[in-house]
Parts: sequence; structure tokens; C-alpha cells
Amino acid sequence: MRASHVIRAPAGLVILAGILLIGLALSGCGSSSPPAAARTPAATPTVAPSVTPGAPMIPAPPGGPVPSGFTATSVTFVSTQEAFVLGTAPCSHAPCTSIVRTLDRGASWRGLPAPVVPLSSPGGMGVWGIRFAAPEHGFVFGDGLWETTDGGQHWTSVAYPGGSILSLAAIDGQVLALTAACSAQGGCAESGTLLRRPLAGGAWSQVTQVRTAGGTDPTDMIATQAGVAAVLDGSDVAVTSNGGVTITRHPTPCGTTMMRGVSVAVIAPDGLALLCTGQGYTGHTVKTVYTSGDLGATWIKAGVPGSAGDGGTIAAASPTQLVIATASAASWLYYSGDGAAQWQTVLTEPDGGQGWADLGFTTASDGVVIHGPASKGFAGQLMLTQDGGLTWRQVSF
Repeated sequence: MRASHVIRAPAGLVILAGILLIGLALSGCGSSSPPAAARTPAATPTVAPSVTPGAPMIPAPPGGPVPSGFTATSVTFVSTQEAFVLGTAPCSHAPCTSIVRTLDRGASWRGLPAPVVPLSSPGGMGVWGIRFAAPEHGFVFGDGLWETTDGGQHWTSVAYPGGSILSLAAIDGQVLALTAACSAQGGCAESGTLLRRPLAGGAWSQVTQVRTAGGTDPTDMIATQAGVAAVLDGSDVAVTSNGGVTITRHPTPCGTTMMRGVSVAVIAPDGLALLCTGQGYTGHTVKTVYTSGDLGATWIKAGVPGSAGDGGTIAAASPTQLVIATASAASWLYYSGDGAAQWQTVLTEPDGGQGWADLGFTTASDGVVIHGPASKGFAGQLMLTQDGGLTWRQVSF
């Protein structure tokens, strides 16, 4: 569910929303010793010279080189310019899980240490998601949970109630986690538990049980924006405006034998958008989008996106600009600029259906998505938009 990795903040910026000390991995190779990526090579100056002779020297950003061949699987923005990306790169000693960071919206990158665990897709014995609540405070999650409070320089294994963490979000001073029982053979169960914990630390408590079967990107099952979090629960939607302390449920208009809700987006402090799919045929599904102006109490049918693609993930830059990511024989992005009434295909990747991850928006114009997540064995390309999802460009690491 959309924008779980980006939360709108005042003044147009977005803040995304301890037990066992683990070894840290070089951004590109697992290692129990301090990683080389965290040290500046001897041949690299530790400060950048000023343009003006005699002016103060500018410290180089922390971190090391980006490992060669880095591919992405999950991304989290903490402002319009700063982001952390979880991925992997070829290395001589597995696991090769890596993290890179940008301070200039992808123009340049630095490597950071990563938890010494393999990358995997949900159901595997590894990690598949990254979320930061602030530049110094973030989480890596999957078959376990790791936390940093120093901007990714050190990671600590954190206790939680168990299972696999499919989706995680930080909002309103709380960390929300959606967990389910998963296995490599049987995938993830269709019932899970939504949990919360104070961002500052403490015990986890249960928010609600949910039916988790739905969209194509498990890491975005928790949608957040404008202080609101929403989770699909079968044919209902569960919504909280206080970080999960209290929750409200409403039925959706797609709880039928022919259609089901697969993705929800928060589009305003009181607004939701819902993607329903069904009646699948040869790589296609009938798709219908509904919108709500009262957090799911009532719904209005908006429009019908293209049928290509099985299921999908919906995200909103604003109440008027929305994007759907879907895949089957290829991977597509659909865009609406009129509140989900009319839809157009804005990007087609003839990739055999590699799919997408972490579709979301940091502002009403800036958005992000990963094409072909590395956790599924693909090339893991980071893509950005600056016009609310109408056009997209690939970012190089």
C-alpha cells in the first residue's frame, strides 16, 4: 500500500516514516569486521576543496564507495533530497546485502554498512524492506528486524513478536509492522497481525488482526500519508489517525466473488483511493478505482485503468494525481491526472513481468518506484518522477 515509505511533513518536506548487536556488512559484502565501505580509501581525500582559495574545507559525506554492480530492492526517502536504498552487489563473501544513501536526490551516492543477512523476497530467510523515520533513525525488515539510530552506521537486531514483517511504517511517533507466518515453500499466510511500538523504543502491542491477501507488493501493505495509515483487511479497510492507538474499519465496494481490493492509498487527511481487481484472463485483470472523502465510510467509483497486469499497487501524489504499478507479461505504470477518472499508460517495460516495489510520493510532484526488485533476482532499477507520476527516469548508482 502506497507511500508507506514516505510521510508528508510541514513546509512541503516529507519525513518517512535492542537487543543483540549484529556485525555490519560492507555495502556490498557481508563481514564481521568493520566494513571498508564505511571507511574512506586512502587515495580519496577526506574533505572536498572549496571553490574559493582560503575558504573552509567541506567535510565529505559519511560512507564509502557504492559497491560495483549494486541493484536495488527497497527505497525510503526522509526528505525530497535524502534517501536510503537497500539492495545487493556481487561480493566474495555472502551475504552481499548493501545499503546506499543519497543527499542530492540520486545525483550522487555513498555506500553504508548493512545488516549481515541475505536479501530475499517475502517467504525467504532474509530481508526485503527499508524504512527511515528520520535521517538518523531507520529499520531494515523481513525475516527479522534491524534498527539504526546513527544514520545507518551501525545496526542492531531488534526484538518483535515473530513471523515475517511484510510491511513497516513510522507515523505519529509509532512504528507499525504487519507480520505474517511465511515459508519458502508455502509463501505467506493470508492472515496477519498489525502491531505497533513507540518509535523511541519499547514493547510491541497488537493493533488488529488482518487478512493480508492482496496486491503485488507486500512491503507497501501499510499506506501512510498526512498522518493517516490504512491497511486492507480482506473486503474491509482499517484506518488509524493516531499511529494505531485506535483503529476504524469500513467495508470496501469490492468485496465480491468477482472483485477484491488489492491496494489502498491515502490521498489526503480524510481521503483514500482503492484499487479493486478481478475477472482475470491471460495476464489481464479488470481494474476499478474508487475514492473516499471520509476515510472509507463512503466510496465513489472513479475510473477504470487498463486491464494489462495482474493486480497492482496504487499510490497518490495528490488527490488528483495517482499512479498504479502492475505486471504480468510486462510491467506497466498507469497514471491519472484527474482524480482517477481517466487513466493512461505512461511506462511499459517489456521485461517478462519483473514488477515493481515501493511506489510512493514524497511531495505532490516527487515520487519513486523500483523496477525489477533485486530481492526477486532482477536488476533493481531505481526510478524517479518530478511531475506527479506522468514521466519517469532511471537513476544510476
